Order: sequence, then C-alpha cells, then structure tokens
Amino acid sequence: MHPPQADTARPRDNRPVSSQPLPKPPIRRIAHLDMDAFFASVELLRYPQLKGLPVVIGGGRRSVDEAIRRLPEGGTLADIPVDAFPRLKDYVGRGVITTATYPARQFGVGSAMGLMKAAKLCPQAIILPVDFDEIRKYSRTFKQVIREVAPLMEDRGVDEVYIDFTDVPGGQRDGGRSLARLIQKAILDATGLTCSIGVAPNKLIAKMASEFNKPNGISVVYEDDLQTLIWPLPCRKVNGIGPKADEKLKRFGIETVGQLAARDRDWLIQNFGKSTGAWMHEVAWGRDNRPVVTESEPVSMSRETTFDRDLHAVRDRAELGAIFTHLCEKLAEDLQRKGYVGKTIGIKLRYDDFKIATRDQTIDRYTADGKTIRQVGGLCLKRVPLERPLRLLGVRVGALAKAGSPEAMSPAGAGAPRAPADAATTASLF
Repeated sequence: MHPPQADTARPRDNRPVSSQPLPKPPIRRIAHLDMDAFFASVELLRYPQLKGLPVVIGGGRRSVDEAIRRLPEGGTLADIPVDAFPRLKDYVGRGVITTATYPARQFGVGSAMGLMKAAKLCPQAIILPVDFDEIRKYSRTFKQVIREVAPLMEDRGVDEVYIDFTDVPGGQRDGGRSLARLIQKAILDATGLTCSIGVAPNKLIAKMASEFNKPNGISVVYEDDLQTLIWPLPCRKVNGIGPKADEKLKRFGIETVGQLAARDRDWLIQNFGKSTGAWMHEVAWGRDNRPVVTESEPVSMSRETTFDRDLHAVRDRAELGAIFTHLCEKLAEDLQRKGYVGKTIGIKLRYDDFKIATRDQTIDRYTADGKTIRQVGGLCLKRVPLERPLRLLGVRVGALAKAGSPEAMSPAGAGAPRAPADAATTASLF
C-alpha cells in the first residue's frame, strides 16, 4: 500500500492550477490639469491686441466692460487701441487680483494681491474686470473636452481638475505624457486656451508637478523621482502647508520638503499636533491615497463682496443693508438653481484692519428662501462687533441637502421654512 501523497497539482475544489502569473495591476497615474492664467487668457481671446502685455483681472465685477469698448466704426473688439484700455496706476478702490498674465507676473504681481499694492509694482499693467458668464462658458467647454477623453475627472473649480489616467487607453504610455499631450491639444482646438498638466502616482505630487513647466507644459513624475524632484522644493509648495505652518517650520530650520521628510514622525506630531504632524510626515514622503472623485456634494454655498471703500454699519447702514439683501437673494438663487437647501446660515465680515469675524446659526428647517437667509443672517450680525469700518461682507448657507431628498423632507425639515421668532428685531441692523 502506497503512502498518501500530497496533491500539489490541484486545489481542493479540483480546479486546475494555472501556471501563468497573475497580471500586474496598472501603475496609478493621476493628472492635475491647471488652465494657464485662465481669467486673463479668456480676456485675451476677446482682446488679442493685449497679448504679450502685462494684464490683470480684478476690481469691480461687471459682466460687460463698456468703459473700454471704444469701437471704431465697423470695427471689432480686436480693433480697440491699446491706449484706450485703463491702467492699473489709475485704478481707485479696493479689491484683489483674480489672475494676471505672465508678463505681469514678472513684476511680482499675482493672484489674491491687493490692487493698490499691485499698482505700485506694475503701474503700466492693463486692468480688466471679471466676466463671469464668459469664464463659466469656457470652464464648461474645457471640462467637457476632458470627459470625452478621460471620464474619471474631479472638478476642483473653474480652472483646474484632477484626472485618473490609470485605465484610460494611452494613459500609461510614456508615464501618461502622451495622453496629457492629447488632452492639451483637444482643449486648445476647442477653446484656444492652453493648460499645464502634471502626471504622478497621486494627487499630491500631480498638483505640484503641474507647476513645473507653466505655461503650456507637461511634467511627469515617477515614484523614483521623489528625492530628486520633490524633496528640493520649498515646503510651501505642498498643497495644505500654508503661510503660518511654513513660518513655524522655518523656525525649526525646515525649509524644503526633503528637510521635512528627514524629521521623525513623532517629532512632527509633538510640535504640530497629532493630525497635522502625521499628515506632514506622509506628504513629505509623497504618500497620498485620495481617489479621484467624479461627483461630490457641496458642503456649503456662499456669496461675498469686497467694497470699493470702507463702509460703516451706522453711517452707511442703508447701503450695507441693500448689499446684504442682494447677497442673500443671489445666494438663494444659487441654491435653487443647483437644487440644494440648507439649515446653517452664517455671515462673514472683514474689517478695515483685515481681521475677520464669522458667525452662524442653525435653524430647524432646511431652506433656500432669500428672506429666511436674510433674517437669520441679520441675527448673526447682532453677534459681531460693528464699530469698525468694513471691507467685505459675505453670507453662507451650510449643512446642505438635495432639495426634495428624504433628509430635506424629514419631519425636522419638512414644510415651508420657518423664520426665527425674533427675526423682526433685525430691522435695527443693516
């Protein structure tokens, strides 16, 4: 009688064992696409005579800039003389730059900079207002072009997106460069606009890479490139490390991502807190597992405006009241157009000393009603100091739910929105 032998050829369910190795999963390729000076580039399509000149977009928000449209009889916008456009040195009022052309950036002018400060750096720059209708049109167009090529796209605002190249045909070729080049050309053909694309193993590095070769550039970062391409960068280049954290890192002698990676994880947690310290350690080593999210629900919606001059709650009460009512009405329109309701209503103030105050209040029923937003916002205003002049006023609705959803229609959120009992007392405020 022969001794029993181990059955090494078949598993217990009697299926044959394949001698072929399992195929390796494709390498993760995530792209970050950033339109080049988007707001300014859209305006240069309208005014090609300004190409190559320093131009900033900002100031008063109006949809049509009639003030500079001195069209010669029978001419087009491209025929307007360059001398007819307003210059930054002549701008009077508050506000910040939305974006600037690359010739303007050479003077140190950039996004979010105050217009008055920018005027000192580049007084000869041409200033144009933001045309939001035109911006939204081009934003929708370039994103639709991307979706037709690579459907897994995460919308990150009017001018930037993340794209998952991993399983897209051609997405692995040359590290993703071939697909990036295809998308660049498709966007240029459809809009006349250029973009810069970074391709990397994850979102974190892809966003950094998209800045490497601006404008109209493509940068591919492989896993092995972390030490050579990422570690020499300043810590501030990491999305999520702001000015305050960067300043604190510098006090410890940490200026580059590589120096951050050299610090022990426990040391970072001890000095920056459990969550932030652990996150810093991960990003310094290029680790980021966040997926590309094709659809995400907004957490809140808001409207705000920066005044051309400081306004005071007493002396300018009527003007402030009209502005606040308008903001609430426009925010309600936004909510209704996008199909959302919310139950946390808040306000935001920026004083003349640039300090910010925020307050919010949660009501018992979901709403997208402008009057309710105005009333509850007025209650929030009663809880902030109003002695100092104001530079900015904003209103926000949070804790959003889809209108008509079970959450919005639950007993706590059913029926018409109910205003707070003491809403009438807000009449004394603006």
